[in-house]
Amino acid sequence: MDDQRYIVLDLQSADRGGDEDFRLGPSADRPVEAAVSVESLSPADAADARRNPGTVIAEPLPTQLIQPVAKAETAAAPAPGIAWGVETVGATTSNCTGAGVKVAVLDTGIDAGHPAFQGVTITQQDFTGEGDGDDDGHGTHCAGTIAGRDVGGFRFGVAPGVEELLIGKVLGVNGGSTDAVAQGMQWALQSGANVLSMSLGIDFPGLVARLTAQGLPVQPATSRALQAYRDNIELFGTLARLIRANAALGRSAVVVAATGNESKREAPVPYTIAVSPPAASEGFISVAALMQADGNGGLKVARFSNTGPSLAAPGVDIVSARAGGGFVSMSGTSMATPHVAGVAALWAEHLMNGSGGIDPAELSARLVGKSRTVEALSRDDGGAGLVRAPQAAD
Repeated sequence: MDDQRYIVLDLQSADRGGDEDFRLGPSADRPVEAAVSVESLSPADAADARRNPGTVIAEPLPTQLIQPVAKAETAAAPAPGIAWGVETVGATTSNCTGAGVKVAVLDTGIDAGHPAFQGVTITQQDFTGEGDGDDDGHGTHCAGTIAGRDVGGFRFGVAPGVEELLIGKVLGVNGGSTDAVAQGMQWALQSGANVLSMSLGIDFPGLVARLTAQGLPVQPATSRALQAYRDNIELFGTLARLIRANAALGRSAVVVAATGNESKREAPVPYTIAVSPPAASEGFISVAALMQADGNGGLKVARFSNTGPSLAAPGVDIVSARAGGGFVSMSGTSMATPHVAGVAALWAEHLMNGSGGIDPAELSARLVGKSRTVEALSRDDGGAGLVRAPQAAD
């Protein structure tokens, strides 16, 4: 058989340089570093790599945006006021703004010239080969919800005190691949991110279609895609655990990702879909989308939101920065995810003010444990509940 391309994640002890003795998680006795590469391996080499406890390999899978289910463009900033999502998560009454916290957004890039990002230090890294910038607008919208500055008296950023954004462009005009996402995660970690925000998903049917187009019959194509799916789940879970485990190196973060928009709760025959990868991987904080249920502050799960999240956040009719200028309203779990990433930045500042550092396990515990129960929201639909920003009493 011909060689195949694989993402290769090599783990090794940061202080000994070997990979024969490492652990990830709270019990790790020393920090672990990782190298992410893409290599061509023969079947025998791939089998050897799988037996190495310090190596995780996965065939690259196509990735795609978790596309917004609705989009409405506006030319100018809305009237002075506060976006409903920002107010709902309690950001306006929080004693934190995200100051001193570094947030990474792995998405379609950013329009760095938008007024929402004036005064923000933006570091861009392209993993698509298309160059910096944002041809889609999705990444700009998400970054605006996380850390956008007020424009014309309108507040739409959850953590407008964040002074540095790391923008990893992992999705291009034609989507992307899990190798770009894995490399983007490693880059964000090495660049000192405290929070990673990811609103993207693995395209399992896309790999099956690609393999069958290459002449492979449907059954072996599906089997190979399923193996790649399992391997990628393990790969991203390992990366997430690595990111959280490396507090000893001063490089640790929480990873926040969208559950997906595939559920059809209002269809003639309603159905729901479980959280999609990579958010389904161990170590990720997966986010469901909420919508306004009435005019009195009531909330309910969005009709498209997938089940099995860690927690939930506003994700319908979210107004944020539009690539090219102006504003745009979008709906999706992609829009809920940056609300949680922004709240994570607020909690990270809260922890730094209290102890001088950020423990990722404690940060995750605060995000989930301080979430607010929503009466109309089941645990299957909303996880621990509505994410909540830190308050002075916390």
